[in-house]
Amino acid sequence: MKLVFDKVVLPLGDFALELDLSLEAKTLGLFGRSGSGKTSLLDLIAGVRRPASGRIILDEVVLIDCSARSIVPSRERGMGYVSQEGALFPHLSVEQNLRYGEKRKGAVVISFDRVISVLNLRTLLQRRIAHLSGGEKQRVALARALLSSPRLLLLDEPLSSLDAVLREETMELLEQARREFQIPWIYVSHAPWELQRLCTEILVLDQGRVIKQGPVEKVFMVRSEPVWRLREDD
Repeated sequence: MKLVFDKVVLPLGDFALELDLSLEAKTLGLFGRSGSGKTSLLDLIAGVRRPASGRIILDEVVLIDCSARSIVPSRERGMGYVSQEGALFPHLSVEQNLRYGEKRKGAVVISFDRVISVLNLRTLLQRRIAHLSGGEKQRVALARALLSSPRLLLLDEPLSSLDAVLREETMELLEQARREFQIPWIYVSHAPWELQRLCTEILVLDQGRVIKQGPVEKVFMVRSEPVWRLREDD
């Protein structure tokens, strides 16, 4: 994945998200305080929000160019977006939710059977979303995103509402999905240990600005105990 933000500015209340950088990573993590602009960055890529100025380019495809008034509609961008809430259809069954967004036109098809096998969903297919646990809902949301055969997965704190046991189980499923389907992703989290396990590169945001960028082991440092902090010497 090569993602370019060319002088992108998005006003956000008391500050603006300002991005002028190029990223190349299979798995990119976004880290920072609440309200620093992480979700807004995902929204820009997905086409949910439009910047006031600048260009966004993904793998040579110009998603938006404000000066040229050129934009690729969100439905044509090929993004798989998994939010904290999952955004599932509660009146449909698990299988109906999964079939809803199955494969984008022209994409390499990801096998339905393989996805439900990897994410352990076969016994849930006929159940309604309202009858699922938090962890089950997140697995369904991830499976639906994978079945759209996205060119990029956007994962916005998908484990934040889960308890410790469910977080670990879902983390293992995410790692397996990464190995199996080889789809690049951008992963938002407040937990450095999640980013260490799931990402190779990290972007740290503060008040809309990038303050750290690089490989996970250079951006974060672990001491003798599992306590993370931002490096001060980069």
